Amino acid sequence: MSSMIVEHLGRTVTGTWHARLAGITSVRRNHWQTKIVYFRAATELLTARPGTPLTWKSIVAAARPSGCRSTFYEVAGSHARHRMVDDLIADGRPDSVQLALRYLRTDPVDQLLDEAKVWSYWPYRQQLVARLEASSMSPAEVAAALLETVARWGGDHEALAASVGHTPPACAVEDLTVVHQGRLAAIRAAAQLTDVLRHTPGTR
Repeated sequence: MSSMIVEHLGRTVTGTWHARLAGITSVRRNHWQTKIVYFRAATELLTARPGTPLTWKSIVAAARPSGCRSTFYEVAGSHARHRMVDDLIADGRPDSVQLALRYLRTDPVDQLLDEAKVWSYWPYRQQLVARLEASSMSPAEVAAALLETVARWGGDHEALAASVGHTPPACAVEDLTVVHQGRLAAIRAAAQLTDVLRHTPGTR
């Protein structure tokens, strides 16, 4: 059963978005690396200044080797290139649209943090998929393993996990809907994982 779930996890919208931008195509690779500069800057600020609201100015100032307003708005905001939420909208399936509405932001900083969570969580997702490939689990066991993985990520990245109202990484939300094979709506999956993060020590 877990092998079938792994196959479906390989075709998620958020997973395809990540693979497309983090892949080897030079232009997209450069854009992904630019995104990472701002993901890292925002994450470091959250950790170093707990409770201090982030702004595009503070993130640009923290970006290394150098940041600028125009580049920030290339990776965040309503006119940013290659937004994750746009891929969800374009997919058009009910769960994808529901997930897009959950992550559609008016604040570009919040949008950046949503994508930064996917970037930060991705190695944990890869470890989970590898674990599923090496074992035979029931859907219930896979769901439990996914929740444990999100909790572990939250414990390791407390400030980022707690940001934007403990919103979970969008890819984990989509993965949970896949694991439940259409029996768990995206909005309920997001609420379940938010609850996991709210009860993870250090992210409260």
